[in-house]
Amino acid sequence: MSRPDTSPALRALQDWWGEMGVDADEAEIRALLKTAAQAKPASEPQAPTRKPRAIRKEKTHEDWVEEARQLALAAGSLAELKAAIEGFDGCLLKEAAQNAACFDGVEGAPVMVIGEGPGAEEDRQGKPFVGRAGQLLDRMLGAIGLSRATNVFITNVNYWRPPGNRNPTDEELELCRPFVDRMVELNAPKLIIAAGGVSAKSLLQASIGIMKLRGTEQVLKTPGGYSAPLFPIFHPAFLLRRPEEKSRAWRDLLQIQGKLEGIG
Repeated sequence: MSRPDTSPALRALQDWWGEMGVDADEAEIRALLKTAAQAKPASEPQAPTRKPRAIRKEKTHEDWVEEARQLALAAGSLAELKAAIEGFDGCLLKEAAQNAACFDGVEGAPVMVIGEGPGAEEDRQGKPFVGRAGQLLDRMLGAIGLSRATNVFITNVNYWRPPGNRNPTDEELELCRPFVDRMVELNAPKLIIAAGGVSAKSLLQASIGIMKLRGTEQVLKTPGGYSAPLFPIFHPAFLLRRPEEKSRAWRDLLQIQGKLEGIG
C-alpha cells in the first residue's frame, strides 16, 4: 500500500503558520517536504526541484549587492526591472517563496506606495498588498481620491516573503535596495508613501521608529539623482491590530492629500 502524499498538508501547515505570525523554521519545513516527496511510490511523478546554485557560495554579500546594482541600472523600463528582480538569485528568501511580489498599480502614477514585503496572499499572487492589509490600504487611499487602478503605483522594499512573516533583515533589504531605487527613478512619482516602520526606516536610513516618523514630511533621494517628498504612515496590518490608531492614520492621509493638492 502506498503512503499518502503529505506534501500538500505540510505546505498548508507552512502557510497557516505564516498567517498566524509564527516564525517557522524554513529549513526544517523544506526537509520535511523533501522527506515526503521521497516517500512517494516510484511510479508517481516527482515535482521538479530547483537545482542548487553552487555559484552563490562563491559570491559574498557585497558581490550580490553589486550585481543587484548593475542589474537595476541596466533596466530601462519597469518590465525590464521586474524581469531582473525575478531572475536575481542573491536573496535567499527567494528559495522558499512562490513568487516575487514586484509591483502593482499604474506605471508612471503620481503617487507611489512602498510597503514592507509580501505576506502569504502576496506570495501566492505575486503582487504587493492584495491580502487583508491591502484591502484596507485600498480603502485608505480611496478616502483621499487615490486608487491603484488610476493614480497609484505600489511596491515593497523587499520582494520575497520572509518565513513566518518576520521582518526582512538589514542584509535582505540591502540586496533589494538597488531595485527599489531604480523603481522610483523609472516610475518618477510626485509623492511617495512609506507604509510601515520597516519601509520608512529602510528608505530613509533612519534609526527612529514609525511612531515618530509618521506625520512628518521627508525627502527620498536616489543614487540616480531623483528626489520626491516621502510621507511615512502606519502599515495597514498594524491598523488592523490597533484600530484605535486610525484617527492618527486619517490625519496622515489628510496631510498627504494637502501636499498633493499643493504640487498639482
